[in-house]
Amino acid sequence: MSESQSNEEATTSATLYERIGGEAAVNAAVELFYRKVLNDYRINRFFGNSDMDTQIAKQKAFFTMAFGGPNNYTGQDMRNAHAHLVKMGLDSSHFDAVMEHLGATLVELNVPAELIAEAAAIAESTRNDVLGK
Repeated sequence: MSESQSNEEATTSATLYERIGGEAAVNAAVELFYRKVLNDYRINRFFGNSDMDTQIAKQKAFFTMAFGGPNNYTGQDMRNAHAHLVKMGLDSSHFDAVMEHLGATLVELNVPAELIAEAAAIAESTRNDVLGK
């Protein structure tokens, strides 16, 4: 087996969590992501009553689990966790804004495009549950 085949197999067997850079990368991404979200007038009202330290910790645990890392997520499922926000008017335009910030965060952190696409697909797969559909 050539070295390139071996590296390619290692890359494809590693989880997105590992390929993105593990805990340090997820932590950096979530911190930057929430700075962007909280500065966005389109969506920051949904976080007005949130304990942001708790929210950031939950998001780190969720991304870690969703990207294939250690599952320490103990939060609610996406539908129940966002139900109160749907009552406040959360809709697809708000989900799109969050997706925009996720992509911008990963670009800013120099994550390769193929990993950004993979992360975006995972995040996109939660849309219907987040929006209660």
